[in-house]
Amino acid sequence: MCGIVAYIGKREAYPVIIKGLQRLEYRGYDSAGVALLNGNLNVYKKAGKVSDLADFVKDKNLTGTLGMGHTRWATHGEPNDLNAHPHYSESGNLAIIHNGIIENYSSIKAELLKRGHTFKSDTDTEVLVQLIEDIQQNSSVPVDEAVRLALGEVIGAYAIVVLSKNDPDMLIAARKGSPIVLGIGKDEYFVASDATPIVEYTKNVVYLNDGELAIIKNGEFTLKTIGNKIKTPYVQELEMKLELLEKGGYDHFMLKEIYEQPRSIWDSMRGRVDSKKGILMLGGIMEYESKIANAKRILIVACGTSWHAGLVAEYLIEEFARIPVEVEYASEFRYRNPVLSEDDIVIAISQSGETADTLAAIELAKSKGALILGICNVVGSSIPRATDAGAYTHAGPEIGVASTKAFTAQVAVLTLLALQIAYKKGTVSHSRYMAMLSELESIPEKVERVLLTNDAVKKIAEQFKDSRNFLYLGRGYGFPVALEGALKLKEISYIHAEGYPAAEMKHGPIALIDAEMPVVVIANKNAAYEKVVSNIQEVKARKGKIIAIVTEGDTVVKNLADYTIEIPETDDALVPLVAVIPLQLLAYHIAVMRGANVDQPRNLAKSVTVE
Repeated sequence: MCGIVAYIGKREAYPVIIKGLQRLEYRGYDSAGVALLNGNLNVYKKAGKVSDLADFVKDKNLTGTLGMGHTRWATHGEPNDLNAHPHYSESGNLAIIHNGIIENYSSIKAELLKRGHTFKSDTDTEVLVQLIEDIQQNSSVPVDEAVRLALGEVIGAYAIVVLSKNDPDMLIAARKGSPIVLGIGKDEYFVASDATPIVEYTKNVVYLNDGELAIIKNGEFTLKTIGNKIKTPYVQELEMKLELLEKGGYDHFMLKEIYEQPRSIWDSMRGRVDSKKGILMLGGIMEYESKIANAKRILIVACGTSWHAGLVAEYLIEEFARIPVEVEYASEFRYRNPVLSEDDIVIAISQSGETADTLAAIELAKSKGALILGICNVVGSSIPRATDAGAYTHAGPEIGVASTKAFTAQVAVLTLLALQIAYKKGTVSHSRYMAMLSELESIPEKVERVLLTNDAVKKIAEQFKDSRNFLYLGRGYGFPVALEGALKLKEISYIHAEGYPAAEMKHGPIALIDAEMPVVVIANKNAAYEKVVSNIQEVKARKGKIIAIVTEGDTVVKNLADYTIEIPETDDALVPLVAVIPLQLLAYHIAVMRGANVDQPRNLAKSVTVE
């Protein structure tokens, strides 16, 4: 859950590294540091943001054409200057940056202590660099070979970069369970956790696979396995656009990404849907379309916001394709000995494509022979490479830690998947199918209309910015939206919020309702509308404050609720795509008014690459 960036070439390394760290700060921002090789191996690090590091190094020697940098999300050891990366070896000849967790670090550390080594930090990372140096000194092998041998002894996940004071033309990177991408330029190389620091310098990249080691030495690049087998690198071309990594005049990336949703939803459907011709095609699943259509059961594994998208998919697939669906937290699925067979279809959903628990769930499902589909936003990431088939969401880079456009892009693609399988099975009528395609194409314009409510949502936020608790209620397709709305508020404003099926309110949460409790209700016109109206009346009877998401022109709920936000009339199956927008805006404005760091909320990182 940390950000890694490194450079070796002819240009000065520090400007490349510090800019890269700024772009990667969404991955971790407890502390930051750089190591630069210029005759000496200079390490500078500081608790806090990348800006704190930049201020700290202003009067330091920042020269050198080889270097690396790191932004940390703490696992072992509290966030402070000492535990910040990079870490030196005991001699000071080696430096390392690391993303992941070395699970057997304590036993390795105990052995190294017996051999007389001393440690300065509380991190598992320092143990690894000390192990590398110990192997190098005792086996008289080059540092790249010592790195390879050390990685053969560790258990856990890692993405590492190692520099050696005695090897001024060499950079070593390796991965297992945490992402590493290598950028190949003209007489220069870049290493990073993802492509965001690389895109302005080169389009040519190599994504390291698990158990691979990249050695850049004397201007040449070698790829090998931890088992010492030479590999032929697969060079890909980046599709990422540099302008998508900038705020573009918005105060925060989150707000920018909320406003990008008409485009990101359309991009996720573009080339896949044509309502006039009656065409819907997710090319990534065509090879397995029949097997999916004939499945007896589909399991969806995901975490966080992606799990909420999976809940929407459960409703969609069961309604249209008539296949039973189970939605699992990936973190629980992998540990509860699930019943799986070769007849099952498993859909893994992840924005980053690097979520550790989801990757582990995929490996478990693969070991049982299940067909694995991936729904992911990042081309070349681990999940698309680990799955049998799937579809990209084309939301573009999402920098804000709290996911917004990734959610709606996931729901859009999952809707296409449900309809394609339903049409293949014949479980949806032709007229309903055509109507859904037409309605899907109208969603970006409807989201544009919802975004026009921003000023009204901001006024509502002003009324509730000091609240301590929120309830979010929804029925049917509105229930996952309620969960997602509550999560957004928790993530960025630090207000306690819970989402519930509206009917479950009477089974416990109603005890919490009083004049101080705001209750957000998804109350669009649908088959359960009258039931939702009854739920609203139950809240009002206990003096709760109602914020209702209603269909344009609604008068019944409008007369009951304290505040209403209108959304365009939409097919009930597509309501999540429009109803979630005002909830994102509400969370955003409340967080801003509370002075919270919207793009980098405390204790959270964008890509959870550790368990």
